[in-house]
Amino acid sequence: MINLMTQARSLLDATRRVDFIAPLLLRLYLAPIFWMAGTKKFASFDSTVAWFGNADWGLGLPFPTVMAFLAASTETVGAVLLVVGLGVRLISVPLIVTMIVAMVTVHWQHGWLAIAEGSGSLFANERTIGAVERLDRAKEILREHGNYEWLTENGSLVILNNGIEFAATYLIMLVALFFIGAGRYLSLDDWIGRWLDRRSARSGQTAARFATAHA
Repeated sequence: MINLMTQARSLLDATRRVDFIAPLLLRLYLAPIFWMAGTKKFASFDSTVAWFGNADWGLGLPFPTVMAFLAASTETVGAVLLVVGLGVRLISVPLIVTMIVAMVTVHWQHGWLAIAEGSGSLFANERTIGAVERLDRAKEILREHGNYEWLTENGSLVILNNGIEFAATYLIMLVALFFIGAGRYLSLDDWIGRWLDRRSARSGQTAARFATAHA
């Protein structure tokens, strides 16, 4: 039994040779999400500023122009840095802040679910249950008066609940990147780190030779 456990541990440890795949996949998954979010904010910047600042139908944030620019810049630049693997731990911090702000100001009031689900869901609430009831009624109307098969040919009809589910998922992924970094081999962070280590080693050797020569 102990031998089997030892062999299993050895096999699992062997997979660490390719452990760079995990942070690489996290980076490549998050990059297009933040790129689309940031570039869309810049593409309709005036509307973004209005939404950030308006307390009646928007977020009601102070200094909306500055906040909108910082959010859009963080997401756009962050997406590029995630792709090339440069400064990943550093850029993860403002991206984490962006996700927390989004969760608190935009999504929190809607609960957990991004897509509304009924009472059978663990995270269902009064809002989502009511949404599903309305969805069922809409489906009945479409079946009776519309081409329901054509409408749902490419996917089922759903109601967006806009809860914190997606933002929380991205937040967790960013936290993971903050602690593990960009990963080996396929990131600029790794290559720069290797270069700095070599320089540091050479400097240490030079200093040691100098100290020996003058001892």
